[in-house]
Formats: sequence, C-alpha cells, structure tokens
Amino acid sequence: MMVAMDWLNYHHLLYFWMAVREGSIAGAAARLRLSHPTVSQQIRTLEEALGEKLLVRSGRRLVPTEAGKLVFGYAEEIFPLGRELVDTLKGRPTGRPQRLVIGIAEVVPRLIAKRLLDPARTGRDLQLVCRVDKTDRLIAALVAHEVDAVIADQPVPPGSGARAFNHLLGECGVSVFGRADLAARYRADFPRSLTGAPVLLPASATPLRRSLDAWLDGQGVHPSVEGEFDDSALLKTFGHDGAGLFWAPSVIEAAVCRQYEVEVVARVPEVRERFYALSVERRVRHPAVVDLCQAARTGLFAPSAVAGVQAT
Repeated sequence: MMVAMDWLNYHHLLYFWMAVREGSIAGAAARLRLSHPTVSQQIRTLEEALGEKLLVRSGRRLVPTEAGKLVFGYAEEIFPLGRELVDTLKGRPTGRPQRLVIGIAEVVPRLIAKRLLDPARTGRDLQLVCRVDKTDRLIAALVAHEVDAVIADQPVPPGSGARAFNHLLGECGVSVFGRADLAARYRADFPRSLTGAPVLLPASATPLRRSLDAWLDGQGVHPSVEGEFDDSALLKTFGHDGAGLFWAPSVIEAAVCRQYEVEVVARVPEVRERFYALSVERRVRHPAVVDLCQAARTGLFAPSAVAGVQAT
C-alpha cells in the first residue's frame, strides 16, 4: 500500500531562498541565470504547495512573511548542508568538524577502544560520537547507516544477512589480573592455582569466553566463577574491588594495572583476542576510520608491540 507524502520541490525552495537573500525577484533571477517570470512562477508554485504566502513587498524590496521567515530559516540550513555534502564527498575542506559516529561493542575493553580511537582524533577537527551496545544491534545500526563503523571483538556472523565487511585490526594474548592480595595468592603454581580461585568471566556468548573455557578445560583447572559480565568495564570494576581474578588483552596491561589498581598474575598468550572494524564498505573510506585501522595494525597490534609485551 502506498503512503501519501508531502514532497518539497527543492528547486522552488532555492528560488525563494535566493529571492529573500537578494531582496527581489530580479536579483534572484540574475544570480540563478533564469528569467524573471520563471523565478516568479516557481515561487508562486511553492506558496501554493505549502498553502502559505511567503513574500510581500516592503518598499522596493521583497521581504518574507512570518511563514516565509520560517521557511527561509530551514532553507538557510538545507542549502549550506547540501554544499557541505558535495565538498565532503569530493574531499574538500568544509570548515566544520568532521563527524565520526562509531559503534563499540560492549564487550570491547574501554581502554582498547580509547587506544584505537586516539589516532582517528589526532591532527583533525573531529566530532566523535560513540555508541556502546550489543554487537548485533550495532551491526543493524551500521547497515541502516546510523553509524560509520563498529569496533567489535568478532566479525559479522556468517548467515546474518547483514551486508557488512570485516577489517581485522589485530590480535594479542591475554593476561590475568587481580588485586594485590589475590595476585600474590594465585601467582605461584599458575595455572594449577586457578582451581577453586574466584574468577570473573565475560558473558558465555563472547569469543573470549569460549577461548577461556577451552583453555581452562585443557589445563584441567576449575575455578569458582563469581560473576559473568556483558560489560567489560563493569567486570574490571569488580576486579578492582577484589571480587575475583579477570582476563584482559595483554597490550593494555600497564593501563589496566594503573586504572584498576591491580597486578598481573600471569600471561596466557595461547588465548587470543581479536578486534575488528566493521563497515558497509569493502574498502573503508571515512578518513578517521582509515587512520584508526592503520594505526591499530602498525601501532597497538603491531607484531613488535605484541611480542614486546610477551617478552617482559
């Protein structure tokens, strides 16, 4: 069933906008390189479509009515935005901050997200908008063009039907953290010491949780699970309070220890965390996302950086 809609003719709106700016039909016609009757007729057509008188004469000038002032206010936003759209697509400077709307899966550590986003902000006037949510909802927002890219800990699930592409940012091993008293207690004889140890784990549906479960089973150890979390920041906050040991990417060891006042118990390079940028483009075009991807691969997740953590 077709839904009736009111359509606005932007050519007619442009003629009206120019007439207000020039103060006359003749001035607008000269700027638009059209005939006086053409511009006059198109403005009358716009008035008929909107059901409002938009222009009246005041002395030798045309001025907008109250309704005309409202329409002109919208036109003042519409046409500069149109020019900015063209300039942005052609890579020309617009004079306004570049906008990046990025989705961040709630299981991605905030410290990782911050390290990934920093290069995107460096050296440019950027308005950054971050949306934190479950991965499936962020992928839906990506496909609907509500976000420019998504940072996630897994690729787009096969068979999801979402037309999106995966860009691997990098991978690293994980480290085990705990408050000083817990770290001292369970550091010796690791990983056998984990049997019965209080631990905090990510939610069962996450790639990290599946990898941790497989690794724990392979080691033959059975810790006491004190909590499961969708949100990585909340998990670390409980770890800060001593609720249990927890795992996080090794490349952010120093930041985790500093921010949450915990110590490294051990490193587990066999358990890998991978991070992706998801986009609707096979080749990323947004300049800030391009910088994010490049910096991740050559900086945060560069082989030398990952190897350096494992060697310390």
